[in-house]
Order: sequence, then structure tokens, then C-alpha cells
Amino acid sequence: MPATIMSVRGVRRSFAEIVRSDMGAKTALLAFADGDIRPVLRGATRSRRAEAEALIRRIHPDCVVEPADDNTLLDGTYPSDDLTYGTVLAGAELYCDRRLVLGRPSELPEHLRQAGAGRRIIMHGMHSVVDWLSFAVWEDGVLIRSLSLSPDGGIRENIGKPYDFELPYWAGEHAVEPVPGWHNQDPYPLPFHPLDLGEEALRALFGFSIEGRSTPDDIDADAVHLHGFRVTDPSGEEQAAREAAYAAALQAMGPRRTYRMGPDGTLHEVGPDNR
Repeated sequence: MPATIMSVRGVRRSFAEIVRSDMGAKTALLAFADGDIRPVLRGATRSRRAEAEALIRRIHPDCVVEPADDNTLLDGTYPSDDLTYGTVLAGAELYCDRRLVLGRPSELPEHLRQAGAGRRIIMHGMHSVVDWLSFAVWEDGVLIRSLSLSPDGGIRENIGKPYDFELPYWAGEHAVEPVPGWHNQDPYPLPFHPLDLGEEALRALFGFSIEGRSTPDDIDADAVHLHGFRVTDPSGEEQAAREAAYAAALQAMGPRRTYRMGPDGTLHEVGPDNR
């Protein structure tokens, strides 16, 4: 393997975690479905833009909604700020929007609960930079399962009986192993890596995955068309709060540390004069 340079801010992370963050496993999905959404996505056809826009105005009341470029489910799972993707299918509505996925899914706003009244509500969010996972399922207004966790924040929410696909992870069958050559490695604070379970949850709940080996039963996420909309707060308060949060996060980060992988596979910290 050729020499590799990588930078880490703040907390120590394993080489495997750094690679994950660069690969970019990120989702922000919310769906309302009459049942299992996977067959609906497998047979998805292109919906009408006006129909999708009407529903997006319903989930984002009092916001300005403007047209934006379309996308597919494969590439649109984690839109940029103020961007929403959506589609209306026979038996389901699906949205990709970072504002709709919560660190504590049980706090889902009432207007979204009402939008999914009498149906299955499915949420899935993960972010590779901080190794965060959150997913939840409501059945007819009742929260059946909610899990939200990250190595730094721990388990923020763990409600309901784990699904069968979770059980091997909680049983320790997918423990995070130390990486040879990485200094001062503490035991991983969780019994599994959140992104590993996140991919499993994404496949179990939505029928596809972002990274890892695909299976014959996976849906073709690139064939699921999504309409794009720019959705903004006309008061500017949401944007200002977001920028303040970004600034606070940057200020809280420690100094940048750079590492080089040596010929023997071990990592060595390097300074500005010996890169």
C-alpha cells in the first residue's frame, strides 16, 4: 500500500473510521408508507412534480418552496442545506431532507406524525464523519423502535425491541477491532460500529445500501427518481442558527493532526516540516 496522509481533528479515530468518513455514508430519509416500502421502491415510477411539491409544502409549512434539480435515491440520500428531494409513489411518500431526521426520533414533530397518521413512518439517518446512526419506525402512530447512537455521544435513544437484523450486533458479533499501528487506542465505546448497523438497517427498512457488497435482492436505488426543491425559512432564523452551530463546532475542534502510513502499515504523526 502506498504511503497515505490523513488529518484528524479533535478525537482519536481508527484508520477504518477515517476511511469511512471519506467514503461518505450519509442518509437523511423519512417515509410514510402503507406497509413495507421495499416493494414500492422496487416498482417505483416517476411521480408528478406538482404532487411532490404539495406534500413537501405540507411537511415544511411556512417555508418558501422553489424548484431545484432532480436526483435519484442513490445519490440524493443526504441533500445539501435547504434542499429537499421527494417522490410520491403508489402506497408511499419518500423524502430526503436533513431537517427531517432527528438525534432523538421520539421527538418527531406533531405535524409529521399527522402526515403519517394511520401508516408506517420510517426514519433513517447516518453520518460517516461522526459515525452517527439513527433509525426509527412508527406503526399507526405508535413508536415501535428507535435507536440513535454514536461513539462520542453514546446511546442517545434506544426504545422498543431490537429487530432481528440488529441482534448479531448487540451480541458482539461485529465488534470493532483495534487497528495495528494506531497509537493510544482505547476500546471502542460501542459493541459495534454504527455505520455497519446503519447499512444493515437501511437494507432492512428501505431495501438498498450505500456502501458494501450489494445483494441480488437490493433495489436499484438509481432507478428511483426524486424531485428536487429548495426549501428555506423566509425569516432567516433557521439559516442563522445553522451557521452559528457550524461555527461553534469548528471552534470546539482541536488542532489538526496529520498522519502518514509507513511501509510496515503503521501510522506515524508528522509535522508541517516532514510531510
